[in-house]
Amino acid sequence: MTKTDQSSPLLAEPAARLPTVAYVLTFCIAVIGSNSLVLGPIAPEVARTLGASVALVMSASAAFGLGTAASALLVARHVDRFGARRMLLWALLGLAASLALSALSPAVPALAGAQLAAGIASGIALPAIYASAAAVAPAGRESRTIGLVLTGWTLSMVAGVSLSAVVADYVHWRAVYAVVVVLALVACAALKLSRYRDVPAAGAAPQPLAALRIAGVKPLLIACAAFMSAFYGVYGYLGDHLHSGLGEPVSANGVVALVYGIGFGMAALLDGVVDRLGPRRVMPFAFMAVGAVYLGFALAGSSFSGVLVLTFLWGLTNHLGLNVLIMRLAAIDPARRGTIMGLNSAVTYLAVFAGTMGFGPLYATRGFAFTSATALVLMLIAAAAGSWQSRNRAGSPD
Repeated sequence: MTKTDQSSPLLAEPAARLPTVAYVLTFCIAVIGSNSLVLGPIAPEVARTLGASVALVMSASAAFGLGTAASALLVARHVDRFGARRMLLWALLGLAASLALSALSPAVPALAGAQLAAGIASGIALPAIYASAAAVAPAGRESRTIGLVLTGWTLSMVAGVSLSAVVADYVHWRAVYAVVVVLALVACAALKLSRYRDVPAAGAAPQPLAALRIAGVKPLLIACAAFMSAFYGVYGYLGDHLHSGLGEPVSANGVVALVYGIGFGMAALLDGVVDRLGPRRVMPFAFMAVGAVYLGFALAGSSFSGVLVLTFLWGLTNHLGLNVLIMRLAAIDPARRGTIMGLNSAVTYLAVFAGTMGFGPLYATRGFAFTSATALVLMLIAAAAGSWQSRNRAGSPD
């Protein structure tokens, strides 16, 4: 994908307004995030219905992550060739079909297969969404536009995590997926009816790893890998720490997810600061702020109230870090934006695996404080990668 069609009515909107399609893209993120988050809360009910263990049911979540990473790496490059809007429409239809199959799954293998297909669709949709957000952002409002789109993750976390268990309890777990099917179709219709149009890039789609040769991409992907591995490594074991380490009920995990989502969403109020200062300058400080949160977990993670305060700050700082990361990657080469954002999504979902698996032995043998300290080290690496890219000014906006 290269640029937004110059004849598009979106470009005629006043600079002070965010384009309407940005809200559609936010909803698309919320739909994808809802699917990625709902299985955890409903897993016990799914396991009971299908006669399987919770651990086996959660293999469907692993299949989703694998499908997303593979698709983002191998297929998302076609976002540039066919255009982000067209690819996103196809992906949303594929996601809806996959979710319908999830709702109808008679056994865990079928559910895992359906979620693998959902991951493939999501691996196309996410790069297309991020590329579209960068393309339609008014000049000087890039951070606020992308920040708005990122709040879709907050909607999925707050609504998805909170409501999925309720729907599963009072209706059926299959109804959860049925609801998300409807939401995916609504998102598809909203995008179809929007005035957003884009111009595909000329020529053949680049090879999946060709974007690694573009100046500035590799340092930012290193930062992404460290940033996301740290997040998933800590988030994956925070719930057990609260329950087993602090003696809190399982419901405390829902409170923590809610607090994190509120912090993540409220950070959108700070996106204007990123527009004024520039993502290049903000990135190292944003990553260091996330590192400070992990230091706080290491020092004050034995207090539930302390964890809640830190979790709010965690959501706040993670939003800023993710925002500037996407802004800088998306600005490197607009003609290959889809390919670059596909690499970003692939690295992100590989970090889900690396963070969860790599931090597991550390948490089991050394505890939550040591796990948090390890995440701090990863954030120092992320900040260094962002700073290195700042000194090599090619390929990224101020």
